[in-house]
Formats: sequence, structure tokens, C-alpha cells
Amino acid sequence: MTTTVNAYAATAAWGADAPLSKTTIDRRDVGANDVSIDIKFAGICHSDLHTVSGEWGKVKYPMVPGHEIAGIVTEVGSDVTKYAVGDRVGVGCFVDSCRECEYCKAGEEQYCNNPGMIGTYNGVGRDGQPTQGGYSDSIVVDENYVLRIPDSIELDKAAPLLCAGITTYSPLHHWGAGPGKRVAVIGLGGLGHLGVKIAKAMGAEVAVLSQSLKKMEDGLRLGASEYYATSDPDTFKKLRGSFDLILNTVSANLDMADYLGLLKLDGTLVELGMPENPMPVPAGALIFGRKSLSGSLIGGIRETQEMLDFCAEHDVTPEIEVIEASYVNEAYQRMLASDVRYRFVIDNSTL
Repeated sequence: MTTTVNAYAATAAWGADAPLSKTTIDRRDVGANDVSIDIKFAGICHSDLHTVSGEWGKVKYPMVPGHEIAGIVTEVGSDVTKYAVGDRVGVGCFVDSCRECEYCKAGEEQYCNNPGMIGTYNGVGRDGQPTQGGYSDSIVVDENYVLRIPDSIELDKAAPLLCAGITTYSPLHHWGAGPGKRVAVIGLGGLGHLGVKIAKAMGAEVAVLSQSLKKMEDGLRLGASEYYATSDPDTFKKLRGSFDLILNTVSANLDMADYLGLLKLDGTLVELGMPENPMPVPAGALIFGRKSLSGSLIGGIRETQEMLDFCAEHDVTPEIEVIEASYVNEAYQRMLASDVRYRFVIDNSTL
């Protein structure tokens, strides 16, 4: 038995000739360990656009994107212990994993290697059926992959935290951002603006490195104490050896030698975006200063819950523009043009 729900789906590689369109999909019935969620809001992540466009590998169309999901529990399975009808909950980038490998057991399900985490969309569930995401009326998820949204965070603002929030929180937490640390955030977009807010809330001194100064007022308002244009060559001379930690939130191919030169002794540059082409890294840029180039992928369930609780405690929420579902293709076009400050969120009641 299944339940039919409204959704917006990609039927082919997204573009002018193949926009997302309204459709219906089937959701499985609630099993013993499942939670059924009435989706109130779904954030639009740049990953959605990359995936529906076929840029990140094979896509099984039709496919419903969306992995920043916030809603209300409407039904729970007989063995569910963590949630009850009426609870405010969220779902992030994955809805299952093997649960048996060393990474799953360590609470790092995003790095599951047996064979890997099951994505909220464009994955294959344990039932052998394609997973479909949050641009839909509802979703059914195992309770162990559901997050509790604190009462102080509005559901529309909670949605982007389930990807953009944890993607920046996790490396800041892992590499010890806090008082006495200087953190730089490359790019002030959907990820970057939350990186600034979270790093500031952790007590770090925060700088934004952006191509131009056009968002400088926003960056300082969001918590940065410094804002620099990377299009100015003097920026790299002035800031050489300045930062303990740099988060690269953009997917552009950067001159890694220049950016690694901004790190202090033992500093780390963490890649969060995925550039189209390989990144040449001169060995000397790492050796002279014992510097590290690393990467980070979202966060596990435990850390994502920790992030939500941290954001509630420190009043950290994203800057959002709420849209109707029918506006999703225009939102994608605006996202391509960097015309959003700073995250589109779909009001799913408009489906």
C-alpha cells in the first residue's frame, strides 16, 4: 500500500526545455520504525540544481529534489520511541545508511562506506524504490534519520539548517572554531552566510573573502568583523598568514596557493563546494607552514541535532526568501545568477 502526494519533479535534465513540473508520487505506508511527516517547508539547495541538471552523475528521472525538510509528524509506527504526532521535525540530506560500518556506529553516517548513505532523493531505499525529496506534500522516514526542531526556530527558517547549516557547523566544530581563532569564509551565499553566523556564535573572529565588496554591508551585519575583495591582489598580500581556519563555500576553481597562503602555521582550508575541475595544489603551499587542505561533508545525525540545538540557543537562523512551489524554476534561474539573499524556501502548502 502507498499514499499518493503532490510534488514538483524533474523529468529530464533541468533547463528551459525541461523545467521542474507538478506531478504526484507515491510514499510508502508507515512501517514499525517509520515517521510520516507533513512537509511545511523545503529549502532549495544548490545541490538540488546540480543534481537535477545531471551534473553530479546519473539521475533516475522523474526525480523530486529537496533535502532541507521541515514539518510536523502526522503518524508514527508501532515501534517508534523518539517522536509523537504533532512533533516539529526535520530531514536532511540522507534518510538511511548501513547502520553497521564503523562510521555509522560512530555517528558519522554521512561517511557510511557500506555502500554509502542513502540520499533523501536520487537514492535507492531499502525497499528498492527510488528516494524522492522534499518538494512534496509529505515524506516517510525511519525515526533514526529524523531530527527534532527546537520550538524557538520557525519551521521555514529551520529548513536550510538541515543542509547549509550542518555543512558549515560541522567543520567549524571539528576544527575548533571559537574564542581566539580567526576564521575566514570564502563566499557569502547560502552556505557562507550561515558559516559567518555560526562561527561568530562560536566566539571566533570572522572575515569574509568575496570576489567583490557588493555584499560587504550584509557580511558585517551577519557577524563578520572584516570583509575583503579577492579580486584585489593586495588582499592576499595584506592577509598572508592571518587565519587558523578557512571555509571555502564556493564551487569555483580557485588559486589554491593564494588561499593556502592566508593560513597561519598549522592552519586548515576546508573545501565545502565541489569545483568542476581538479584543483592544482603546489606542495610548497602546504609544506611551508605545516598547512592542511581538507574537506567536509554535511554531518551525522547526532551532530546535526547538536547544530539545531546550538542554533536555537544562539538565535542563529538563515536569511530566507519564501516562495510558492510554482516559482521553483524562476528560483533556480535566480540562484544561477546569484540573485538570492540567501536561501529560497518553498512553502509546501502551495503544492
